[in-house]
Amino acid sequence: MNTQLYKSLTILLFIGVLMASCQTKPKKNSKNDVQFSTIEKEKTYHLLDNQENPNCNLQLSFTYPTEYNNKEILHKIQYLFVYSYFGEAYETLSPEEAVARYTEDYLEAYKELEEDFKEEVKNADTTPVGSWYSYYEMSTNDINFNMDDILCFTVCFENYTGGAHGSHSATNHVINLKTGELITEKDVFIDGFEDRLAQILVDHIASQNNVENIKELENIGFFSVDEIYPNNNFLVNETGITYSFNEYEIAAYVVGITNVHLPYEKIHHLLRTESPIAHLYAH
Repeated sequence: MNTQLYKSLTILLFIGVLMASCQTKPKKNSKNDVQFSTIEKEKTYHLLDNQENPNCNLQLSFTYPTEYNNKEILHKIQYLFVYSYFGEAYETLSPEEAVARYTEDYLEAYKELEEDFKEEVKNADTTPVGSWYSYYEMSTNDINFNMDDILCFTVCFENYTGGAHGSHSATNHVINLKTGELITEKDVFIDGFEDRLAQILVDHIASQNNVENIKELENIGFFSVDEIYPNNNFLVNETGITYSFNEYEIAAYVVGITNVHLPYEKIHHLLRTESPIAHLYAH
């Protein structure tokens, strides 16, 4: 073989090997150093404290952060967990205090039905005692993603307070562990993203329901597709962003909660390059 040709092939082979060795490898996620605990509570109370009467049943499983290397951030995210689960009236309480106070308030609110129940029992000969006095509430919060300084969780809530059926909801939260603050759509998407993201959401909902024409969604329980818009109720992970739409938000009760996962490659043109989650989708 010609010496010059041999040298050229050798150099090309070396460059090829070097380039291959320098290829960007898939990024490995690193788990956040956050520790959690869970408080579980179940309480039942029968009206007038009589086992034969209708009752309320409360079941909650509250998970919250207990340890993090930055104590200031830990305090902020503990506050967010309590506030998101129990509401504004409990936001200043510790997790243990919030669970105890919420349980007490739930039972006290149910006891306010007792006077009406007494009246109904008096008229039981002509009017049967309504089954709507049997209440229940179940709630949990689930950690969905806990990597690379991003912490996502969902508060799931189900209750019945009379009527035809119970209600269900899922509320998502995304926390930037560098600041302890919630991440919103405005932090993630470029200005004016709403209309374009709305169209992508509708297209994905149609695909999930095996519908070719998006207007056909209105035939299977969805409301006007023109009114489906980003609702800031989202989660993130290493593959994309998932939106949740609760009962009656974009569709009838029978449709239930609608979850829509949008891969980053489908929405990359709408994402801020400097957003708090940019490291999850940046190449």
